[in-house]
Amino acid sequence: MTDTVSFHALVPAAGTGSRMGGDMPKQYLSLLGRPVIAHTLDALLRVPRLASVCVVLSPGDTWWERYAWPDDRRLRVLRSGGATRAASVAQGLAVLAGETSAKDWVLVHDAARACLAPEQVDHMLDELREDPIGGLLAMPLADTLKRADAAGRVDATLPRAGLWQAQTPQMFRIGLLADALRAYPDVTDEAGAIEAAGHAPRLIESGGANFKITYPQDLALAASILASRKEPRE
Repeated sequence: MTDTVSFHALVPAAGTGSRMGGDMPKQYLSLLGRPVIAHTLDALLRVPRLASVCVVLSPGDTWWERYAWPDDRRLRVLRSGGATRAASVAQGLAVLAGETSAKDWVLVHDAARACLAPEQVDHMLDELREDPIGGLLAMPLADTLKRADAAGRVDATLPRAGLWQAQTPQMFRIGLLADALRAYPDVTDEAGAIEAAGHAPRLIESGGANFKITYPQDLALAASILASRKEPRE
């Protein structure tokens, strides 16, 4: 495949982060003195090959304007977020579809995966740009898996061979992903829609640092990881 394509990042950030507790959406919680999502956007904007980085906010978001954001023409804000992640991604794709080719790539990334390294994104672009389907960052499961019964006791030990923990970015052709989400809007991630449409996304091995901030204790771990990288402060 020798066609020239462009790469775009899409960050759905319309959620409330209810598992964190409190009134502030988790993407705006303080992490090393800046909102969680600021670190996420920093990582994406440090990838020169990304033609745009689109943040999909809830139409009623009142937090975004309270902060200073990178002065980068590639950073775009779309106030068209939906009630679910899939709905927010679909709305973002609708905007991109009007400005790009269906063959161009979109990398959907969780706002709360603030420890993404730019090198991981560059590796994805290199590995997947000529792939017929696309793929996602993921990590092979290392822990033993237990299935619980209704009483909270172990019902069975499950084999972990071949099991991976899905992460983001998840990278697919804009046209293919838009079609898959229209057909399968109830998925929990983009790869799920692509799988439901009959395709097999490729797994690109990642690591534990690219975890999703979900609970209050996760902020301390993310701060430790970012501080160890001596992340620039803009």
